[in-house]
Amino acid sequence: MSANPRIVVGVDGSPASEQALRWAVDYAKAVGGTVNVIAAWEYPAFYGWVGTGVPVSEAFNPEELAGKTLSDTVAKVVGEDPAVRISETVMPGNAAQALLEAAKGAALLVVGSRGLGGFSGVLLGSVSRHLTEHAPCPVVVVREGQAASE
Repeated sequence: MSANPRIVVGVDGSPASEQALRWAVDYAKAVGGTVNVIAAWEYPAFYGWVGTGVPVSEAFNPEELAGKTLSDTVAKVVGEDPAVRISETVMPGNAAQALLEAAKGAALLVVGSRGLGGFSGVLLGSVSRHLTEHAPCPVVVVREGQAASE
């Protein structure tokens, strides 16, 4: 492992992603690493489609929403003094693609087991499962309620 390992962590505002960020920061403290927090955004498939009773809002900005979610999550989880260097990046594309791109050259990729979408009963969400199969570095999947520093 390099002298200053880069740890990439994906956040989407879900409780599991908050746990993943908490775990990544604790790990970075232990190994002298830095944390690169990633939020991804893309336009929903229905954006711009006008149908009966479906308002189209000119104010809808998924990139801005992802950025706000990212900064709010970092502030909530690590506060004012995280004790490690943290960078925040908002990336276009679906979460799996953005995190795979961000993980190139990283020492570790950390994600929550489940994001905001999908079915609540499954252990792994589609993004975390995809990342464990395709990431260019080791992956840690943190289950909600499983972080050591709660």
